[in-house]
Amino acid sequence: QVHLQESGGGSVQPGGSLTLSCVVSGYTFNKYCMAWFRQAPGKEREAVAAIDDDGRSKYEGSVVGRFTISQDSAKNTVFLRMNNVRPEDTAVYYCAAEFRTPLPSMRTAQPLDPQEYTYWGQGTQVTVSS
Repeated sequence: QVHLQESGGGSVQPGGSLTLSCVVSGYTFNKYCMAWFRQAPGKEREAVAAIDDDGRSKYEGSVVGRFTISQDSAKNTVFLRMNNVRPEDTAVYYCAAEFRTPLPSMRTAQPLDPQEYTYWGQGTQVTVSS
């Protein structure tokens, strides 16, 4: 049974940094597409970043240049490094994974579409406030 566990959330001041982790159990990293989404109170869930097993990545516009998605396939882990955070980054951050082929294509908007993902974590809260 596949399980995704996020960690690393917390409170941070504007301009600060935070790194989120997502550990996948029940599946050995082979072919995959993984992503981070977030949901702020009263708002729709939105994409943050995605990465595939070839290391290709895609980002939502407001985080370009500030956030970096990366992976450690040996540890079945995906990371989200958040730099220069802003109050509007406050949200619950969710990790998502898809292992079925054909995977979401990085040549399209699919990796940033939550409907493309089968597996989800429980979320970790990130609060940006002074």
